[in-house]
Amino acid sequence: MEKFRLKINKKKYQVEVDAATPLLWVLRDELNLMGTKFGCGIGQCGACTVHLNGSPTRSCLLPVAAVAGSEITTIEGLSKENDHPIQKAWKALDVPQCGYCQAGQIMTASALLEENKAPSRDEVREAMQGNICRCAAYNKIEEAVLLAADENKLNS
Repeated sequence: MEKFRLKINKKKYQVEVDAATPLLWVLRDELNLMGTKFGCGIGQCGACTVHLNGSPTRSCLLPVAAVAGSEITTIEGLSKENDHPIQKAWKALDVPQCGYCQAGQIMTASALLEENKAPSRDEVREAMQGNICRCAAYNKIEEAVLLAADENKLNS
């Protein structure tokens, strides 16, 4: 067991875990940040997506030893009042069905909008293709990302 200092959602934490422990399990089991979900465990579904230094990253594959000193943002840290443009668009269009993939979808979409304030429909599809939705809410997800991008344009 080793001690690791982590910065998650702008707060500092110290955990004592095996260096190979995936970040996902540190978030959920050690820090009780339950918004990041376990889906497949092999980085293919996107349910465990967090931001690592602003980039969407699969936390199920990332050993905690690799993230010390990095800025990590989970769904809990995306906005204080659930008022990020992506979260507002998700709510306005009633995107979730079962909801299981939604944190990962939102984290991927918010990273896209940080990088590209006005993505085209094709750019949204390309950015979101690594996130699987069991309920096949892909059309609503795409529309929500485009709605959030429109809101960003209005607020610029």
